[in-house]
Amino acid sequence: MEAKEEANVSLLHHTTPTNNGNDVITNHDSFNLAYIIYFILGTGMLLPWNAFITAVDYFNYLYPDRSIDRIFAGQSGRYDGFYVTVGVVGLSGVANALVQGSIIGSAAELPDRYMQAVVAGTSASGVLVSFMRIFTKAVYPQGSDDGLRNSAILYFIVAILFMIMCFTLYNVVSRLPVIKHHKKKLQNELKLIQEESSLSTPIWEIIQKIRWYGFGITLIYTVTMSIFPGSVTEDVHSTVLGDWYAILLITCFNVFDLIGKSLTAVYLLDNANIALGASFTRLLFYPLYLGCLHGPQFFRTEIPVISLTSLLGLTTGYFASVLLILTPKMVQPHHSETAGILVVVLLILGLAIGSIFSWFWVI
Repeated sequence: MEAKEEANVSLLHHTTPTNNGNDVITNHDSFNLAYIIYFILGTGMLLPWNAFITAVDYFNYLYPDRSIDRIFAGQSGRYDGFYVTVGVVGLSGVANALVQGSIIGSAAELPDRYMQAVVAGTSASGVLVSFMRIFTKAVYPQGSDDGLRNSAILYFIVAILFMIMCFTLYNVVSRLPVIKHHKKKLQNELKLIQEESSLSTPIWEIIQKIRWYGFGITLIYTVTMSIFPGSVTEDVHSTVLGDWYAILLITCFNVFDLIGKSLTAVYLLDNANIALGASFTRLLFYPLYLGCLHGPQFFRTEIPVISLTSLLGLTTGYFASVLLILTPKMVQPHHSETAGILVVVLLILGLAIGSIFSWFWVI
């Protein structure tokens, strides 16, 4: 009996030959390569969206009479390029939804650390584009139209090159031995389950199991998107920082969002009730931001606004990461991908509701 257990342990912690006898499958992630790739894929997943919102200074220059982050808030105008830009943003949103479902669904079938890598990568995307924008804005003189235009062109070229790298890595990651190991392990589990019972489970049963987790994620992103980036980039102003103020606020949000999502690698809150309670507590951001917009003069200065924006990013990152990691674990392994896709749908629902609510700041 002991020999059999030792053999099983050896099988799990060393290598397993594939059917062709030439390849080797291992559960050891050499140099954390698979983790790094999933982190990069998470970064690329939200790069287009972050690239558009972080270049707010450039779009404000192109369309000065438009409300950039609320496309229906401005007056009808004469810029055909504006409508093309809005159309491209819409297509980017559709593509982003498809990519999120695919990557998060794939990571949901793997151990927790790979989902954490994807989630942390989404925050790294915001940090990356923020520093890219700061760098490209700083290297060109901003006193002329050419300087702002050239910095924006360089910024978008770098973003495109990063997306090409992500496309390549997505086709590489599934061939890594550690990913093959986990996929094969999942297939073996599916065979055992199939021998004992039917694999078919109504999607409604899956929704029932993850409904509160999904509601928490929807609420988190509803609150966040109704405030960021619209209110942060358009409704607060600084005579000291000028057009750098919006970029600084976006950078602070993205940096603390990354910190929050990275904290789950150090400590993962396994109590969903606390995470859900925190999701409701974040509704307090509404009166706090109203204070920054219409309250006493001190609350409208740079320090309170920057601090509040940083806290918004930190809480978004940590609690969204906790719920995204825990949700696929609420169902059987063969339903993890479905649960991952469903939670992405609920996340996008939160983004959509938050975007609609952000218009109320215009009133």
